Amino acid sequence: MGPFEYWPTGYGFDHFYGFLAGETSQYEPRLVENTNQIEPPIDESYHLTEDMADKAIRWLKRHRSFTPDAPFCMYWAPGAAHGPHHVFPAWADKYKGAFDDGWDALRAKTFAKQKQLGWIPADTKLTARADTMPAWDSIPAAERAFQTRLMEVFAGFVEHTDAQVGKLVGALESMGLRENTLILYIWGDNGSSAEGQGGSISELLAQNQIPSTIQQQIEALKGLGGLGALGSAKVDNMYHAGWAWAGSTPFKHTKLVASHFGGTRNPMVVSWPNGIKPDKTPRAQFHHVNDVAPTLYEVLGIEHPKMVDGFAQDPMDGTSFAYTFEAADAPEQKPTQYFDNNGSRGIYHQGWYACTFGPLTPWLTKSPGLKTWDSALDVWELYDLRTDFSQANDLAAKEPEKLAELKKLFLAQARENKVFPLGAGIWLRLHPEDISRTPYRNWTFDQSSVRMPEFTAPGIGTVSNTITMKVTVGEETSGVLYALGGASGGVTCYLDKGQLVYLYNMMIIEQTTFRCPQKLPAGEHTIVVDTTIPRPGAPATVVFSVDGAEVGRVTVKRTVPLVFTASESFDVGVDLGSPVAHEYEKRRPFKFGGSIERLDVRLK
Repeated sequence: MGPFEYWPTGYGFDHFYGFLAGETSQYEPRLVENTNQIEPPIDESYHLTEDMADKAIRWLKRHRSFTPDAPFCMYWAPGAAHGPHHVFPAWADKYKGAFDDGWDALRAKTFAKQKQLGWIPADTKLTARADTMPAWDSIPAAERAFQTRLMEVFAGFVEHTDAQVGKLVGALESMGLRENTLILYIWGDNGSSAEGQGGSISELLAQNQIPSTIQQQIEALKGLGGLGALGSAKVDNMYHAGWAWAGSTPFKHTKLVASHFGGTRNPMVVSWPNGIKPDKTPRAQFHHVNDVAPTLYEVLGIEHPKMVDGFAQDPMDGTSFAYTFEAADAPEQKPTQYFDNNGSRGIYHQGWYACTFGPLTPWLTKSPGLKTWDSALDVWELYDLRTDFSQANDLAAKEPEKLAELKKLFLAQARENKVFPLGAGIWLRLHPEDISRTPYRNWTFDQSSVRMPEFTAPGIGTVSNTITMKVTVGEETSGVLYALGGASGGVTCYLDKGQLVYLYNMMIIEQTTFRCPQKLPAGEHTIVVDTTIPRPGAPATVVFSVDGAEVGRVTVKRTVPLVFTASESFDVGVDLGSPVAHEYEKRRPFKFGGSIERLDVRLK
């Protein structure tokens, strides 16, 4: 609906194709082209990463045809290998048995190979596993097939993504554009992600801090096809945090931890055949993603503008790393860089790194001490990265003056970059009732109301509400009345051959269903679904009535406190995207066969 100032086309891109949320299904993505919402084909061969590669190649061909002498800038950012880990079985099956030894063994093998290839200094030490991170040997034998399959899916997902990048680079070659195209290929997800915690078939269980067991996950999978469902559209799986730790070798921690490079460091490849003579020496100079723009400015000979559309511009952050292109051993030119994530923080300065882990342990559902955290009491560590690549030797006790200097520098950087208050992102973990919600309390919808993002839609699965629908049906009408969320979690109400059905999909692991025993006769009806949720995450009582008479009620034993999904929507008369109910998956988008005159939602 707009306004669109903060969409990609409002930020300087002439064309956009992709998704706007932090993640989405790879099979049923919530797509946007420029400012128009579009639907992917209902096709079992469809995959978003392949689609993005094809669209990028098509755009390049049109660009070459229409303006062959004009330069281009493409930012190609797939959903892979961010969660959910979605890839076709053939790709995952290539890795069957490859990880049966577990993440401790994988980490040791990776470390040895890194040294063999010369990608890390020869004197690098392999850091120890955190006390709160489980060892592979502690995983029960009955759960190991689940855990290894999650890693096989991730590995296949990564290779599949790399193949699409190769297809894009191959297209540049075939069009004669490769030699003079500068490619910066940054691989990773802010460090490997531990947000799957103990292994998950619905990754937002972690963000909602909903406790679950691996046995619950495995039991829920049985109704979806067993381990074969992992990687499919039926689940939003994420691997165990132990695999993320192994993927961060030789560093100590994972994504969401700013104190150690396992949470922030990613490999980057820079290729420009006409401008860079390749060699086999990795560049060891310290740099950050905010250095990409200054590098492009320098290479292209562009000055950072002081004014854009009448607005004064902030000074450019970052330092160009173009000086590393010709000399692998060129003296480092970036002096300082701060890091912050959920109260975990660090500061780099001239080869030294000071850091503190912070209050949040990403691989645990509940972080000890989170409620009583005081940033002033955090214990800081100090590392000399010039001789300690993996942050294995804490010098805080030996170099207190250097540590004090860097802590002071962090505070200055934090003020300059508006980091305060520290750990602000933790608030919602403690106070889910304060999640950003729409200011409205009442809505009137009809069948034209689709693709309303969950974050702006009425929270019909998280807060008390009443939904009143005026519908006209025929004999044994079927189809969705309304749906919010997707296969990984949501709430839906629909008719199935005239029978009123309600489903609360609590992140796959718990399914609460109501089926009205009587079918709706042909004609006009008023259907009311009244939901009472006393507090975030509490049990819900849902009462159903048709034409003023109660026809049943059901209790949802626990509800989702924050959100079901990152990108799914509220839809009336249809369930677009990933279907909330597995029962109508084969009939998606399961458009309502009758008519919905109006659907009123009131938050109580």
